[in-house]
Amino acid sequence: MALLHHLNKTKSLSSVLLPLTSTHTHSRRLSSDSTKTLTIETSVPFKSHIVEPPSRSVDTTPAELMTYFRDMALMRRMEIASDSLYKAKLIRGFCHLYDGQEAVAVGMEAAITKKDNIITAYRDHCIYLARGGSLLSAFAELMGRQDGCSRGKGGSMHFYKKDSGFYGGHGIVGAQVPLGVGLAFAQKYNKEDCVSFALYGDGAANQGQLFEALNMAALWDLPAILVCENNHYGMGTAEWRAAKSPSYYKRGDYVPGLKVDGMDVLAVKQACKFAKEYVLKNGPIILEMDTYRYHGHSMSDPGSTYRTRDEISGIRQERDPIERVRKLLLAHDIAGEKELKDIEKEIRKEVDEAIAKAKESPMPDTSELFTNIYVKGYGVESFGADRKVLRTTLP
Repeated sequence: MALLHHLNKTKSLSSVLLPLTSTHTHSRRLSSDSTKTLTIETSVPFKSHIVEPPSRSVDTTPAELMTYFRDMALMRRMEIASDSLYKAKLIRGFCHLYDGQEAVAVGMEAAITKKDNIITAYRDHCIYLARGGSLLSAFAELMGRQDGCSRGKGGSMHFYKKDSGFYGGHGIVGAQVPLGVGLAFAQKYNKEDCVSFALYGDGAANQGQLFEALNMAALWDLPAILVCENNHYGMGTAEWRAAKSPSYYKRGDYVPGLKVDGMDVLAVKQACKFAKEYVLKNGPIILEMDTYRYHGHSMSDPGSTYRTRDEISGIRQERDPIERVRKLLLAHDIAGEKELKDIEKEIRKEVDEAIAKAKESPMPDTSELFTNIYVKGYGVESFGADRKVLRTTLP
């Protein structure tokens, strides 16, 4: 009877903890145990540079852990589906997948609000989802359809959601960092009590513009958090071959830094919470997220010529962010194996339904080629290549 009671309780718990982005309605009452505080120690200690690191003990709840599991599993499934869509030629151009790095997106979001800004590079699908984007608008954008978050004109590399403080994915390596510092400047200028996260990879960590922007952020004590998502391979080059000092959290010299286990969602949450509190009082900080991507750099990269398959499978077995949360849920009797598998089945169905709807979305109208380029009201004319045929007069 006790076992039956436990199974019923955990089943009720997970069914109501699905995020608001779910397409399914759940009316079961939340278990009273779901909000109890659990204190869990991070997998590895934080490493710090000219700043005292935060505590390794992180407070969470069963409800929060269930949300982490579902959100990361949803992201993982979205990226696996994107792989298939790319191979089916429904996604064209460049496509950079995030599977393996989900704990960074989810842990960061857990520590901040939508008033805080995030700007990142072109590996941006899951950051968009974490900021409140829908599966439909994500897949529609990937397939270049009208219902996409950038109206089908940005594709994989240029997701955007300004109303949630997401200022996009950027295709030029490192170019988003000065923009992120600019966002932080605006926040300080407007006396807003919030921060800006500028994400970049280890491959971008040697860009000159990063250090120029960091210098200004430090001079003006801006609330800027520079996040190096170190997945250890900038394109196909191992970090030790590209950087004389791959300790990216120390690279700011006069700016404090923190190295974080980017495969541990609770460690990411703790680090981002700490960083936000720090920069609002003191100015910029660098976070190095020690993470790993399972796919290649992009879909054109098999990802197995510069690293071994054993290395990839070893990371999956020992450090996978979703499996870590699954083990916590099982160890603390928050959910059972079958229940978690049922959630994953539901996610698979949800992703398939979003893809089907995205396929029905029309391609953008040709008039969209001229929007967001020229100022309206000047009657600009567009000609053919020989300048003899007037193609259109812009509004």
